[in-house]
Amino acid sequence: MLKTLRLALLPAAALLLLTPPAGADQNWKTSSMVWRQMDNCTRAAQKAYPDYTPESNAKREAARQACLRNGNLPGEASAPPSPQQPAAAQQ
Repeated sequence: MLKTLRLALLPAAALLLLTPPAGADQNWKTSSMVWRQMDNCTRAAQKAYPDYTPESNAKREAARQACLRNGNLPGEASAPPSPQQPAAAQQ
């Protein structure tokens, strides 16, 4: 009985030992590279405009979006609107 069980498990163990380990596929590598580039754009914009004033926030987001466009990277589907000029200045 034990010998039969050993003979049955031997091919299964050999198959497990001979299969190569699973690696990352090309889609995972590509998406990981894109996310890294997007993070670099965010870090560069944060370094350029570190304070949290409304003007700096707008400039930071504009810099981030410009970096994403320059790198042909995906951006936000609904980007925040650009700052509006006062009504007196538009006339």
